[in-house]
Amino acid sequence: MGVAVETGAVDTTPRVLLVEDDRTLAGLLDQLLTAQGFAVELAHDGQAGLHAALTRRFDVLVIDRGLPGIEGVDLVGRLRSRGVGVPVLVLTARGTLRDRVEGLDAGAEDYLVKPFEVPELLARVRALLRRHADRADSLPLGRRRLDVAARRVLDDDGPADPVELTARECALLEVLAARPGRVFTRDELLDRVFDAETPGAVDTYVSYLRRKLGREAISTVHGLGYRLGST
Repeated sequence: MGVAVETGAVDTTPRVLLVEDDRTLAGLLDQLLTAQGFAVELAHDGQAGLHAALTRRFDVLVIDRGLPGIEGVDLVGRLRSRGVGVPVLVLTARGTLRDRVEGLDAGAEDYLVKPFEVPELLARVRALLRRHADRADSLPLGRRRLDVAARRVLDDDGPADPVELTARECALLEVLAARPGRVFTRDELLDRVFDAETPGAVDTYVSYLRRKLGREAISTVHGLGYRLGST
């Protein structure tokens, strides 16, 4: 079985997961978001939304509050408890202060009350993307930091030369650095970084990163997976 090899450019199309049980509204929003350049995946209940968000990469989650299976705010809370930090916009027919506070306290970044104007929804999604991109430009790695846009690791003390990374090395390190205390299983890393390619790709790219950054850069948690180490 071969090792995954990088080929071509990494797809930078922003990916949106839309969890909405009103299929007519979901279809309309799918068309509108797609026309604006987003790649949209639909889920029509909370359980399907949970599975999608845990197993695939997204840049923004748009979640209806009144979902069957798992209620929307509960879904947001479950995702946050499992280390999913993707920005969330909650849609709701309930616009009371208490409802908004519950959504924000669960971990959502924004809240939009139905009925809403489509341009406002699109503007809010774009704003979440911008804020998320700003946060991800640079991630701390102990005494070093990851420059995501430039795909290199910089020494905060200054004297060391930058460490250049390939696209896949950078993507793997970004996932680990975004949640430095969390242990990621091989399957999670495979889904988030390698799109279900060769299972051995995760171990191979961890080895590549350790060669460049030192063995301590990524810690192995035996029987579980990997987490960011002391760099």
